[in-house]
Amino acid sequence: GIELIDSYVFNQAEYIRFNSTVGRYVGYTEHGLKNAEAWNSDAGILGQEQAELERFCKHNTDIYYSAILDKT
Repeated sequence: GIELIDSYVFNQAEYIRFNSTVGRYVGYTEHGLKNAEAWNSDAGILGQEQAELERFCKHNTDIYYSAILDKT
């Protein structure tokens, strides 16, 4: 399957990440944990990430697979 990882970095340190496999945000710092809790309870924010997965990943995967199959 396809997995989207959307990382948010501040001062070169990842503080929060959206992982499409689990379908939620995971925080890595105190600030990230607070944001993850808030963002995970916001259906609109989660919906934006799911839409990004559909729009970008699935579209490009179809293109890549077609290119690979054309070469075989």
